[in-house]
Formats: sequence, structure tokens, C-alpha cells
Amino acid sequence: MKIAVLTGSPHKEGTTDLLADKFIEGAQSKGHEIYRFDAAFRNIHPCLGCDTCGMSGACVHKDDIENEAIQKMREADVIALVTPVYYFAFSAQLKTVIDRFYSRTYDINNKQSVLLAAAASNTPLTMRSITKHYQTLTGYMHWQDMGMVLAAGCPTRDAIAKTNYPDEAFKLGQSL
Repeated sequence: MKIAVLTGSPHKEGTTDLLADKFIEGAQSKGHEIYRFDAAFRNIHPCLGCDTCGMSGACVHKDDIENEAIQKMREADVIALVTPVYYFAFSAQLKTVIDRFYSRTYDINNKQSVLLAAAASNTPLTMRSITKHYQTLTGYMHWQDMGMVLAAGCPTRDAIAKTNYPDEAFKLGQSL
């Protein structure tokens, strides 16, 4: 199975980096092929809403999303979205990639997907919006949700490392 892991954290060695690493480790232990796209450290540009792509063609931006990530997502069986939760939502870096799904909506639908998210806060509101957004996205894209790891109350890598969330991410990767 081919898995495209899209990360959105601007922090190297942060909470979601640990979740992504563990998820990948679990998936690789089952022989799956992994492609990782760390959006915060790539040349990416936001969707302009110009509709030049017509939802199924080349984007006007010739950046790392268009030149690399979209093709890997087209080939993938599973798309993993990995993000810190900023103001109850995906990070801007990952949201930029998600918005660019528009150019290949028909080419990257009917996939499986997972969500791995980490947040400093652990209030009941913390994961509600991002979970709803993810569920809306999976419904629209006709993706089959294969699971979520929602690591609330994890403000630092040290904090998340002391929880069961990294193990949950590993097991989610193994379950595919």
C-alpha cells in the first residue's frame, strides 16, 4: 500500500513530528511505502481560486505541491493528514495543501485517510472543529476514514512523549 503523509507543523521535532514518525514506523513495519511531504518546509503557494485547473488539471502554481505532492497523492491508497491544532483548525501550512486539492479533486478522491493532530489545550472544544472539518473533507472527497489520533493536552514533544498518543499513532500505521 502507498501512503502519502502530509504534515503541517512549522516545528521540527515537535509534537506532530513525533506522531508522524510513529505512524510511519507502524506503517513501514507492515511493508507499506511512505511518501512524506512536510508542507512547512517546502515551496508552496495558496490556491488563487482562479479555476484554471477546472478541478482536474494543472495548477497555475508550479511549486512543490503541483510538481511533487499531487502526483504522490494520486498514486497513494491512503492520505494521512498530520497537524498541530491552531485555533481549533489545521495549521495554515497544511490548510494550504488541502486547499490545493481542488486542482485534482477527481484524481485524489476515493482514498482512505487518517488524521493525526496535537494541541496544547485539552478543553472539550479543542478537537471539535478540526474533527468536523476532517469529517467534512473525507465526505466530500469520498475518503474512507481509517482512524484518528487526537492528542489534546500535549503542548510539547516531551509532554506528548509521556502519553499513549505516539503508541496510538504507531498502531494506526500498523492497522492499515
